[in-house]
Amino acid sequence: MPVKQYDELLLKSLQDPDEAAEYLTACYEDSIPVFLQGLRMVIEAQVGVAELENKTNLNCESLYQMLSDDENIQLSSLSAILEKLGLSLSFSSSSK
Repeated sequence: MPVKQYDELLLKSLQDPDEAAEYLTACYEDSIPVFLQGLRMVIEAQVGVAELENKTNLNCESLYQMLSDDENIQLSSLSAILEKLGLSLSFSSSSK
């Protein structure tokens, strides 16, 4: 399957909040840079950066900087972004 078709299918599936939550969980379990890349995909699928800027009162430059791969995202900003995407951050025990 060509990459463009995969991206289109992924973006379509990420419009569903449950799918987006599972996707972001898997991304987070991999690494912070992968999580941030996944979060960018969810934002693109659900609202786009411009609309997210309006909904969160964060400016576009700040959003792009937060979502870069430098792992420098503020928890309060992340919470605001996730809330506007209909998602929340949760934790579970890693002990088995």
